Amino acid sequence: MQRHFHEELDQLKQTLLAMGAMVEEQIRRVMRALVDRDDAGAQDVLARERQVNQYDVEIDEKCVELLALHQPAAGDLRFITTAMKIVTDLERIGDQAVNVAQRVIELNREPQLKPYIDLPRMADKAQLMVKQSLDAFVARDTALARSVRSADAEVDALNHQIFRELLTFMMEDARTIPRAIRLILVARFLERVADHATNIAEMVVYLVESKMVRHTHA
Repeated sequence: MQRHFHEELDQLKQTLLAMGAMVEEQIRRVMRALVDRDDAGAQDVLARERQVNQYDVEIDEKCVELLALHQPAAGDLRFITTAMKIVTDLERIGDQAVNVAQRVIELNREPQLKPYIDLPRMADKAQLMVKQSLDAFVARDTALARSVRSADAEVDALNHQIFRELLTFMMEDARTIPRAIRLILVARFLERVADHATNIAEMVVYLVESKMVRHTHA
């Protein structure tokens, strides 16, 4: 019985990682669609949201089942509650990719406002944070998890930089306002991806150290 339970925990982890890989790919695809002005690529991201949501429901249901049937304690209980938190953040990362895809389709109706340099950089950093937070989860590596928390400041700085630049465009020419606002939203969505990656990293610290570090500098 105990062996079967731990096999189910391992399967839960694998499903969670499959979902993580999918939302990482969603971020990659949607940024490629932005840079290439590719409506079909953006539509593909929208279509794949259903699979992300299916993972969300499947993992949540499995966690509830494991809690109800096995009444786990200590480390196993922390693992399951951590998984339930992580899946919520992964689903929301998927939502941010969808939000970007919708803005891409809107932006493609007009000429490109400016070369996209900082937005792809921001996306790369946020995507790496997601990957590293999941790597930290697998390896139970709190040092890596804490480095993800630290990286959030870099994404925030890029977000502020992009906002200031686009504000200048809007002040100089009112005709740029709709496009600039959509790009500001894209930056905001990417900043939220980084926030969710930070949440995952913080849950890894909780899983390993039984310590909540949200809203702290620990």
